[in-house]
Amino acid sequence: MSTTSYNCTSNEQRAEGLAHAQKAIAAKQVVVMPTDTVYGIAADAFSPQAVATLLAAKGRGRSMPPPVLIPRLNTMDGLAADVPADARKLAEHFWPGGLTLICHSQPSLTWDLGDTMGTVALRMPDDKLALDLLTITGPLAVSSANRTGQAAAQTASEARVQLAESVEVYLEAGFRPLEGTEPLPSTIVDATAEVLRVVRAGAISLERLREVVPSVVGLGEEPVTADGAEPVTADDGAEPVTADDAEPVAEAAAVPLADAAVPAVPESPVGLDTPVELEGAAGGETHVEPKGAAVPNAPTGPESPGTETEPFVV
Repeated sequence: MSTTSYNCTSNEQRAEGLAHAQKAIAAKQVVVMPTDTVYGIAADAFSPQAVATLLAAKGRGRSMPPPVLIPRLNTMDGLAADVPADARKLAEHFWPGGLTLICHSQPSLTWDLGDTMGTVALRMPDDKLALDLLTITGPLAVSSANRTGQAAAQTASEARVQLAESVEVYLEAGFRPLEGTEPLPSTIVDATAEVLRVVRAGAISLERLREVVPSVVGLGEEPVTADGAEPVTADDGAEPVTADDAEPVAEAAAVPLADAAVPAVPESPVGLDTPVELEGAAGGETHVEPKGAAVPNAPTGPESPGTETEPFVV
């Protein structure tokens, strides 16, 4: 496989790079693209072969499925089922941006993102180049552009050092987020139960989330009691919520901010790896998402459904 890099700060190379990336995605290959958090490696979310190629390039298994990036808010309804009203409020307020929502995936879809436990981690990135690519390809399974266990790449050239010829197209657009700044992963919220729960702290603070949905449960907090008491944190004497005693979201747990793996919740649909990670059409045509489509996406074990364990998720 030949590998090509494009300097997308040049209008001419940007157009050529997007066209080549679309063809690569349609051919079930993987590309490296910028997001608002870090660079991600992306594949057609609807192609099991492409997702397998993405996981192999990163050196990770099916137990850490990638999140799915989408080009617009209403795409969520094609991929996720039973989206709570509060989750929709967060999406409307913080998308595009650093928020990943773990939702139940549409049962009608037959995708294979890995061991997702019927969930998908979804995010709409706040990056013009990423959104332009997503618009012509459709939803992409995306994970941070690095080998598992290594630092997430903040430029396409850094990603190429680690991923080399396993990637067909590298879209270089400068540092993400900004040179000299520490990247933050997206905040991951489990929306598979009536009460939303933060399972990985990140770019969107709990305080900002509660300005939109006051009932959101934070890390280390017990759910709000029936009498309306405020959530109790571990520092106030309460034991941290564990996977065994959590409310309906029995598998939700904080995702460590270190590169143990990085939608998904369900390679974080939740989801962007160290800074979170990064989506096909045949014959160069724009990919059309099947109606009612959903993206299964979540790891097994103590992690939240559909999240990766790497520090950052795109």
